[in-house]
Amino acid sequence: MKIEHIAIWVKDLEKMKAFYERYFNGKSNEKYHNVKKGFESYFIQYESGARLEIMRKTGVDKEDGADRIGWAHVAFSLGSKEKVNELTAKFQEEGYVLIDGPRVTGDGYYESVIEDPEGNLIELTI
Repeated sequence: MKIEHIAIWVKDLEKMKAFYERYFNGKSNEKYHNVKKGFESYFIQYESGARLEIMRKTGVDKEDGADRIGWAHVAFSLGSKEKVNELTAKFQEEGYVLIDGPRVTGDGYYESVIEDPEGNLIELTI
């Protein structure tokens, strides 16, 4: 068994598509648009086979709180400590919010945590 994809509601579909393609080398499909339901989405596929679905729908616009029950973050494995450091530095240089790290966590992970353009947490790890 494997996780087929993870989905996230977004405000700015095109901006988020560009972000997840650019920084994580994803490739998206053509935009799906259901006019009747006011729904649009892209699936972004990564080299490992994992996919991220970014979605926008009329009426889905309530902001989420940071400390709540539910999904906390998405983690991207970059393959090395150096790549975690490099991408973390690139995000900082380009004005993205660094929440934590890079550091070794209490359970032995080497990671940093940043916010995507809409404030969702992304963990960068080996």
